[in-house]
Amino acid sequence: MEKLKNYIYGEWIEGNGNGIPLYNAVNGEQVAISDTEGLNFEQALDYGRTIGYKNLSSMTFYDRGEMLKKVALYLLERKKKYYELSYKTGATHVDSWVDIEGGFGTFFTYSGLAKRMLPNTPFWVYGDTQKISANGTFLGTHILTPSEGVSVQINAYNFPVWGMLEKLSTSLLAGVPSIVKPSPFGSYLTNAVFQDMIESGILPEGAVQLVCGEPGNILDYVQDGDSVLFTGSATTGRKLKSLPSIAGNAVRFNMEADSLNCSILGLDAKPGTPEFDLFIKEVRNEMTTKAGQKCTAIRRIIVPENLIGDVQNALSKALDQTKIGNPLSRETRMGSLVGKQQYDEVVRKVNLLKAETELVYDGKHELVDANYENGAFMSPKLFLNDSPFTKNISHDVEAFGPVSTLMPYKDAEEAAALAKRGKGSLVGSIVSHNNNFVAETSWKMASQHGRIFVLNRDSAKESTGHGSPLPTLMHGGPGRAGGGEEMGGLNGLHFFLQKTAIQGSPDVLTAITKIYQQGAEKKYSDKHPFQKYFEEVEVGDSLETAGRTVTDADIVNFSNVSWDHFYA
Repeated sequence: MEKLKNYIYGEWIEGNGNGIPLYNAVNGEQVAISDTEGLNFEQALDYGRTIGYKNLSSMTFYDRGEMLKKVALYLLERKKKYYELSYKTGATHVDSWVDIEGGFGTFFTYSGLAKRMLPNTPFWVYGDTQKISANGTFLGTHILTPSEGVSVQINAYNFPVWGMLEKLSTSLLAGVPSIVKPSPFGSYLTNAVFQDMIESGILPEGAVQLVCGEPGNILDYVQDGDSVLFTGSATTGRKLKSLPSIAGNAVRFNMEADSLNCSILGLDAKPGTPEFDLFIKEVRNEMTTKAGQKCTAIRRIIVPENLIGDVQNALSKALDQTKIGNPLSRETRMGSLVGKQQYDEVVRKVNLLKAETELVYDGKHELVDANYENGAFMSPKLFLNDSPFTKNISHDVEAFGPVSTLMPYKDAEEAAALAKRGKGSLVGSIVSHNNNFVAETSWKMASQHGRIFVLNRDSAKESTGHGSPLPTLMHGGPGRAGGGEEMGGLNGLHFFLQKTAIQGSPDVLTAITKIYQQGAEKKYSDKHPFQKYFEEVEVGDSLETAGRTVTDADIVNFSNVSWDHFYA
């Protein structure tokens, strides 16, 4: 049986222990073994801080963006083999597309942002220059430089490719080397993609390392300048955040954790309206995509109290029509959970939900080309919480699978209050064609949500969906969701960058920032700037033209051209 190799300090290394057996989630057959026993994690972090940091931080933002694009193109050409491995994790073709090509797309997005919005320098001048003296001889501004350390990135099992690439997109663009630590389950897919990244020869030495299995004591060796990004349970995240090596060394820590996300059906969205149909489709998709194993999946379905029966019936019919089984079958629309261990955990959570709420739908699906004994398959389950303000189990327990709970509300005030009882969510959605209802509900629930997704007939055709984090928008949430932020366009780079205020004369700031500052020395020459080659142009090059008096005629002529006669 293949033992997955780890890539640390520039070498592919096998662990020397028994390792963790990894199984095909569909048929139960063993796929690989992950093992990190005997690895020198201290050496791996030192290697990243020295070799990796030197090579990455010396590149310009523009060059790092081009690097991301080249890696994404290289991986895209080899995507077929990644899909073949992804099916073994229980993911359907659509699930795999989101994970694999969604990850590549994040690299492409950040490459584009770098070209359009970032400088061709290793540092980034951030914000406007501030005049902090009466005569303008003393100015101030800010620069951003790569934090001098290594980023340890601990990812969850549900997205083996996207989970790795969405974090790397920002850390690599920022110029910070990274150590990727995927969950063992599905890590054979992460390993395959990572191998190709290294074999491409595009990334500089030390830029990335891979620990393919248990993390061991890797976090004991983090220090000031390093960072840790964690995706997983809130309980584990809090434990990691409080480690002496992290808390005591001011190590930057970002957490994306559990999230009891909600979707609210508007008071106007009655049966027969486009919004009612969109709501049923969206909830079904979020319950069944990745078999409900998504941090952004809808766990709480908040519905007007007079529509509970209609929603329950319509959603049950929609779930009945969802084909479950082997992802290799064209009929299949929902695959399996990632493994038997995860199945047992979801069952445990389902039993907790049963203690206070009623299980109103428990699909009895016949599997397509698979069976329940060998695979980690679970049918969708729908609960009803008839008193969501007194029965708190639905707001406290997340079953990380195809499980969701219906609950009634009376008005916008109650809908927002129920949404916030999740104690912090990655995303909440509102499906309504009443802008007043949407606005009132959004304002009231925003403080407990990282993203609010509004869906109606006007946006449905081009909508990206409730559960899809986008590279250009912040992914994260307050409270229970971890309090962290990932992606969010260029804001996602700030976690890896050190902001430094720079003060001095205009000439000093011009020299540091490579941007001309008002009051700095101007450089004149007989050669017109437009006649110079790009390499000849220097910061401060100036051209002084003859003076001219602006008259009323000039203003009238301009207004005739612009067709703005307000002042003329």
